[in-house]
Amino acid sequence: EQNHTSVAEFVLQGLSDQVGMRAVLFVLLLLIYSITLLGNTGMIVVIRHDPRLHTSMYFFLGSLSIVDICFSSVITPRTLVDFLSERKTISFVGCMGQAFLYIVFVTTECFLLAVMAYDRYVAICNPLLYSSVMTRRLCVRLVVGSYIGGVLNSIIQMTFLIRLPFCSSNVINHFFCDVPPLLALSCASTYTNEMILFSLAGIIELSTISAILVSYIFISFAILRIRSAEGRQKAFSTCVSHLTVVTILYGTTIFMYLRPSSSYSLNTDKVVSVFYTVVIPMLNPLIYSLRNQEVKDALRR
Repeated sequence: EQNHTSVAEFVLQGLSDQVGMRAVLFVLLLLIYSITLLGNTGMIVVIRHDPRLHTSMYFFLGSLSIVDICFSSVITPRTLVDFLSERKTISFVGCMGQAFLYIVFVTTECFLLAVMAYDRYVAICNPLLYSSVMTRRLCVRLVVGSYIGGVLNSIIQMTFLIRLPFCSSNVINHFFCDVPPLLALSCASTYTNEMILFSLAGIIELSTISAILVSYIFISFAILRIRSAEGRQKAFSTCVSHLTVVTILYGTTIFMYLRPSSSYSLNTDKVVSVFYTVVIPMLNPLIYSLRNQEVKDALRR
């Protein structure tokens, strides 16, 4: 048996130790975060106040914007403060709280993207039944279900994480409290945690990706049956933005969490993490507004 001292706080190593680079990163992340808040808030306001956008498609898009604001706000403000601090400490409770909320929102976003694919399937494959199938009540239930899935995943992950002893070091080689770098600090076996992380991430990723792929297979067949080129173009344009967001998010999360722990490189993971925690929430409203004619018309009005 060994005597261990429990950790009361963690030290976040951050993105860079160089003063000049920290200043550049601070300005860059502040700009990105400002665009994220402006873009997603603008999307929510436009959808809410334009009656032409009061459909299930834009209800889900507004819900995605809310998740992006929360997702980015869990990580970015704390990172910006750390750029200005010499000692980047975070309490044990604060670290676990950040990890909990991060898992909630990233999981919820995955479920929401699958729900949005189903919405596109109903709209294109069964247009006459669209309004009767995608009722307001069903849309609310699907969004609430996405949040419930995110909360349940986070509770399971955190239940096993907080039971680990952190005693060898309190320096996290990351800019926020993510599960893999926290597991690297534990002085006990993390095999169970790694299996739970891999299993739950695999189940969520594969189930939502399968739902998206099946939806788009049927959508593709339906588009090919449309006789006019203009009709095919219009149907396809409503799916391009969603497919772009899906490709970016799932590509980075699969790289992060669906690979053996032996292949983790925390320095590389920090760069990838910046992309999907900071950049993607900024890109989502830009992608949807630039690719969607109805949103552009609503913004002009």
